[in-house]
Amino acid sequence: MKLYEYMAKGVLRENGVPVPPGRLARTPEEAEAAARSLGPCVVKAQVLVGGRGKAGGVKPAQTPEEARSRAGEILGMNLKGCVVETVYVESMLGIDRELYLGITMDNAAKRPLLIASASGGMEIEEVPERAIVRQPVPVEWGLMPYATRWVAHRLGLSGDLARQFGEIALKLYEIFRRYDAELVEINPLAVAGDRLVAADARLNVDDDALYRHPDLPRTSEATELEKRVRELGLAYVELDGDIAVMANGAGITMATLDVLQRYGGRPMNFLDAGGGAAAGPMAEALKVLVSTRPKAIFVNIFGGITRCDDVAQAVITARREVGISMPMVVRLVGTNEEKGVEMLRGEGIQAYRSMEEAAARAVELARAGEGVEG
Repeated sequence: MKLYEYMAKGVLRENGVPVPPGRLARTPEEAEAAARSLGPCVVKAQVLVGGRGKAGGVKPAQTPEEARSRAGEILGMNLKGCVVETVYVESMLGIDRELYLGITMDNAAKRPLLIASASGGMEIEEVPERAIVRQPVPVEWGLMPYATRWVAHRLGLSGDLARQFGEIALKLYEIFRRYDAELVEINPLAVAGDRLVAADARLNVDDDALYRHPDLPRTSEATELEKRVRELGLAYVELDGDIAVMANGAGITMATLDVLQRYGGRPMNFLDAGGGAAAGPMAEALKVLVSTRPKAIFVNIFGGITRCDDVAQAVITARREVGISMPMVVRLVGTNEEKGVEMLRGEGIQAYRSMEEAAARAVELARAGEGVEG
């Protein structure tokens, strides 16, 4: 689970990491009021994606009136598929240098990893490998002060700034551990005169550990459509293609997307009906797919726990209740295969055994854009 910037900064502030004062605003008027108390400020879009600055989602404002204007420009923006509903109005910093500091998990080594760079800010992705400092953190005793001093030296920090860096790094590691984080990041960690301040922050918490943190706010990156399907107990992710997909199991669903692309198709979604989804939820999911108006629907089922006759019944139910007018291709193999194929044949729907053949047909029908496969 990702936290919005203002939420992440709230956690950092509570744990002693220096952050600029700021206020959340949902309207241009609220942004203006915030700027009156903060002075010169920066108005920041609150979305769960990166690259806000380059996309125009972060704008400076010298006066309250300008803050209102900037908020009006940002609110309602679509940033990488996310509509901006709130902005964070934050005191403007006089930044001399921008550093990067983050802690994440090194999955290969199975231990935390501190990452730092003397070149932070919007261009962090372009920083060459030689300019990035990596400090593994032993699980047995955690991040030690001597390790933070070594990293500070590598970044060219000395004196009081090096001391502050070490304190912030240790506090960041404590946050990482306390909140079962996958990532805690400050970018940039601003050098503002004689102090270090977290000018931006990210905190991603392991979903499986959320039950241990009832105090944390809950956020979701899911679209309204994704939420609708997930309420049925199915895994769903929107994509940007035109062929709707339903399969059973994450592996076969990924393979379905790949084989469609191999034949020149563009998947519209990832929909994993799971290993034992019942006919009812599957039929409801198919109805949702129909509502997205794809050029074709591809149902790809290998029946193990999920029985092929249940899949056939879901297809038939959805077709009868919704009236599926776009092309539909069904690949059906496995438990009760013969019964499922017979049920579909009775409705005038042909079922394929080969995934490649079915995918090629789905792409062909999507391009033709007419008729129902049957």
